[in-house]
Amino acid sequence: MNRQGGFVLVIVLVAVALLVSLVTVFISEVYLETGSTRSSLEITQGSLYAAAGITGAQRLLTTELGNRSYSSLTDTWAAPLMIADPQGQGALRVTIVEENGKLNLNAIALPNGTLNQGYYEIGQRLFRVLKLPMDPLDAVADWVDEGDTPHPGGAEISWYQGLKQPYLPRNKPLVTLEELKRVKGMAELFTAVSPFVTVYGDLPAGSPAAPININTAPKELLMALDDGINEALAQRIIDHRTEMPFKHPAELGQVPGMAQITTGLLTRISAKGSVFRIRSEGMMNNVIRGIEAVVRVNGSNTSVLYWREY
Repeated sequence: MNRQGGFVLVIVLVAVALLVSLVTVFISEVYLETGSTRSSLEITQGSLYAAAGITGAQRLLTTELGNRSYSSLTDTWAAPLMIADPQGQGALRVTIVEENGKLNLNAIALPNGTLNQGYYEIGQRLFRVLKLPMDPLDAVADWVDEGDTPHPGGAEISWYQGLKQPYLPRNKPLVTLEELKRVKGMAELFTAVSPFVTVYGDLPAGSPAAPININTAPKELLMALDDGINEALAQRIIDHRTEMPFKHPAELGQVPGMAQITTGLLTRISAKGSVFRIRSEGMMNNVIRGIEAVVRVNGSNTSVLYWREY
């Protein structure tokens, strides 16, 4: 997309924010007439700005990606956006992160307890790159499968029931990323691992695949895709996609050193994502209200998978 097209998409978000500002004028009058405090007004205004940011971001994603075969970090949506109130009292800050550029932890084990070897090994290499202990990865596999037999470093019902405050493992796919903190050994690793993993990546119906978008995956995860990808080769991939995003997974083989490796990766990589995490913060004077939403983009439509207000 050219710069002019990107500017038009940003205007969509600006327009939504301006509409909200008109609504807040009316709200201001209502609050003043009812004697409500100014802080209450600012909280409401901040919340409306944040909601406008989510709406604008969803429109931006569907407009930019709806009919395209790829998504990348050179797209308009990937750049943080800050819109300031012309009067200097309020602002809106929006960031969008693609979830498909991460490892879907729900894909590392099958429901019957068998490890989904390709994705489990990506997890092992990722933990190795991040210099993290391996046992918690087995515990994640046990948490998402339906069996009661723990993997070598993992934990099942008996371990969780032996805690001072016992609880049951889900034995089903993780629903939110924060749930990962309940898995044996993962609370301590959460900050280190959370930028690289997700629970929302695509899992096509009837398939154990959860493809990782090579256009948006961070260097550490690119290195984890295969034993043959070292840091220098991962950087070569990043340099290539920055200059020319991959339109199809097979184009990864065009990167020098990747021809043979790519053949074995095609079932586990993609060039386009459909799940995005949006953070929108509305600021009014010293009050900040935020919304975090995970949305799935399907053509011109979006569906909300997660919503949190703060």
